[in-house]
Amino acid sequence: MSILPKKNELGFFEIRLESIGGLGANLAGKMLAEAGVIGHGLNGSNFSSYGSEKKGSPVKSFVRYCDPDVEIRDHSPIEEPHVIGVFHEALYKMVDVVSGLKADGVVLVNTESDFETIKQDLGLEYGTVAQVDALKIANEEKTKVNTAMLGALYRILDFLDAEHMRGVIRTTFEKKYPHLVEPNLRTFDRGYNEVQFKTFDVPAEAVNKSFTRPQPRLGYETQEIGGIISAQANSIEKDLSGSRTGYLPEYRADSCIHCAQCDTVCPDYCFVWEQGEDKKGRPQMFLKGIDYQYCKGCLKCVDACPTDALADMVEEKGYADEHRVKHNFPLVSGGMK
Repeated sequence: MSILPKKNELGFFEIRLESIGGLGANLAGKMLAEAGVIGHGLNGSNFSSYGSEKKGSPVKSFVRYCDPDVEIRDHSPIEEPHVIGVFHEALYKMVDVVSGLKADGVVLVNTESDFETIKQDLGLEYGTVAQVDALKIANEEKTKVNTAMLGALYRILDFLDAEHMRGVIRTTFEKKYPHLVEPNLRTFDRGYNEVQFKTFDVPAEAVNKSFTRPQPRLGYETQEIGGIISAQANSIEKDLSGSRTGYLPEYRADSCIHCAQCDTVCPDYCFVWEQGEDKKGRPQMFLKGIDYQYCKGCLKCVDACPTDALADMVEEKGYADEHRVKHNFPLVSGGMK
């Protein structure tokens, strides 16, 4: 039986995974709990919180471990975890991903950024940061981010034996997707071997710092009079860049025939058009570019494009802002025209 390195007042070692729908955090949490229970004789539980349960929406997965003689009667969300796994940098825009992290805890981030940038982006003042480029590993092995993150998490959770997780990976994939067993094992091993760590000094006063539960921006005391919804629930008003799971359509204007098949399948009004004239002087609409603020990276446009004007690409930091072609929606009284 494994010995837990730390426990809270209820006797639990707790892990919280912060993710975006489509990256596999729900499955990763299940596999993590299964490996701890079956492989190490611990008591464990796992459940997830994923709102509308759709690709692109924030997801949380919770894992609790405890000794075999401790019963798990607590099934509430984990607010003060010992370890946090952040599956995508875009979550920084929507979620306080490090909320409640203990002073001696570890936050693992899927990113290619350096440690100082990660610390600044997360708003961390101290603690241990782990970094792994899980998206790059997953792309190269043609798998998903979750297996690479599991490998990195097992490096952090050194009280667990990685061989047990390899067994869980085999069991999970061998019946329905036998061709994915070996790629996922390679992905797990690369996550385990490629993760890097850096610890920032923890001041003495932070060790026993009390936890303050974050409050929602709008509640019964802070909402506007009459319950007015100031942010309309449509993608023209919202920034969907935080929903992307690592991919974008790349627009190559030289190959575009302006057929509008991309616009027909786009669910979020991402394509920007301007009027011009064809070679015979007749009026025609021409594709100007993509407003990446509203693009969630579904890549339906790439599948629909009859040429190579649109291609899928791994999103690079800053690319969307540099190549964004903004919509110019005219405003009329009462809202959008």
